[in-house]
Amino acid sequence: MSSAWLTRSRVHAIRPAWGGRNLAYSQSVSSRDGPTPRVAIVGSGPAGFYTARKLMREIHGTKIDMYEQLPVPFGLVRFGVAPDHPEVKKCQEEFEQVASSPEFNFVGNIQLGHDLPLPILAKHYDAVVFAYGASMDKELGLEGEDKPNVYSARSFVGWYNGLPEYRNLDPDLSTGEVATVIGQGNVALDVARILLSKLDKLKKTDLTEYAVDTLEKSKIKHVHVVGRRGPMQAAFTIKEVRELLQLEGVNFQSIPPELFPPDLKKLERPKRRLMELLQKGKPNDPNATRSWSLQFLLSPNALIRDKNNPDVLKGVSYSENVLEDISDPASRVSAKGKDKNVTLETSLLFRSIGYRAEAIPGMELVGANFNTRSGILHHDGVGRILPIDVPEHKNEAPTTNTNITQQPQAVAPAKAHLYCAGWVKRGPTGVIASTMSDAFQTAEAIVQDWRNAITKSDDVSTEAGLGMRGWPAVKAEAESQGYDLTKVVNWDGWRRIDAVEKETGKGRGKPREKFGTVSEMANVASVPI
Repeated sequence: MSSAWLTRSRVHAIRPAWGGRNLAYSQSVSSRDGPTPRVAIVGSGPAGFYTARKLMREIHGTKIDMYEQLPVPFGLVRFGVAPDHPEVKKCQEEFEQVASSPEFNFVGNIQLGHDLPLPILAKHYDAVVFAYGASMDKELGLEGEDKPNVYSARSFVGWYNGLPEYRNLDPDLSTGEVATVIGQGNVALDVARILLSKLDKLKKTDLTEYAVDTLEKSKIKHVHVVGRRGPMQAAFTIKEVRELLQLEGVNFQSIPPELFPPDLKKLERPKRRLMELLQKGKPNDPNATRSWSLQFLLSPNALIRDKNNPDVLKGVSYSENVLEDISDPASRVSAKGKDKNVTLETSLLFRSIGYRAEAIPGMELVGANFNTRSGILHHDGVGRILPIDVPEHKNEAPTTNTNITQQPQAVAPAKAHLYCAGWVKRGPTGVIASTMSDAFQTAEAIVQDWRNAITKSDDVSTEAGLGMRGWPAVKAEAESQGYDLTKVVNWDGWRRIDAVEKETGKGRGKPREKFGTVSEMANVASVPI
């Protein structure tokens, strides 16, 4: 028998339709004795670390193996947070504390589904938590979008932050003086701010050296930030807007007053403050050499390229839109196109219209139901992944009665019960604080399930004859099947990478100089490339 939280036969005997109550089950279990849980967390960003922290605090002795595709941890904190926002990266200190526990193990530089099959992983844990981010960009769907001088905001941010995937992006910032960002979230404003900021300040951050070299050659003097709805519906926050308005030597084009609600005093305070800031704008500086604008109610319909050289971008054509209600901040009504086009000149285009996660190969083999359209895992509302045979329309939050515990699902052939946290759970929205709350919610579901399950004294991997659990068992079985795991980077390997990056950065007057390739990281971590 397995020491998974419920044996498969026991689950089928007492399991109601998912999301339903089972009073007999909740009353038949009480406390937990015996082995503490062994949990695999897939992804080492905020969602993964906050889930780990909560689990380790709630159930003393919980053992965490954290799997990461790259040799380095921290996900979007390292590769997504703007380099001029060091205060946001302070959460890494919390994550370091989590990783310092003897119950924590980092398994870096391993691509699940390729280097290691998911079914092998899932056999040797009590729970597997998918907590990875969104790696696929949404596209505009315009002809010529795949030609030069059109980039995703995600790739640009990853490039200047040292994400190996985009080390060779090499954006050309010298073809013209105008850049456009389509999308009006915080990432869009990050892109605009990096393009317009003075380099003497950016050089003191952890912005990569190759990004500094490229930005020094930039000819960009104006940035359009374009959205299909109005100011009330924009997704950016007041902090990001204020930072752009405070940039020295950068003017802001005023927003037409008719785009604002007639009475801002009726708005709730956060939205009112943002609208007042946008309405106030910034006094024009006659000596400013750069500028930016927020363009509203525009949907791109065509890219305009040079007739003699289609690789040269000249502008973007837009359909003008009208909204049914410009004053409702929560309005999700679609913009309605009018029979009128507007063309804005630009030599560089960044799309920042959203992202979605991708499925890990083999998810269906462990019973995880991944929605490729939405890019999220089918779950019960708090993070318990639902079996593949449960219809999508039942993906709703469970009862709010915390005395009634929803059971984890039985999934063949995995021994582990499956959970999700972060963007693969709710989509690529929110900030680190919301990711923390979301991760805590998932961890609480795991804790509930563990404390209310039936304890078995035997080991997760005993049936396989291995006599061990977690990463040691996974490694042994994978290697017995011919998988090469010699390139795995552990936490000590990351610390070596971290130390060299900081030492190199110190010599250049910055916090760190990130390695831009996996091979450089692996070399410092002393593992095969």
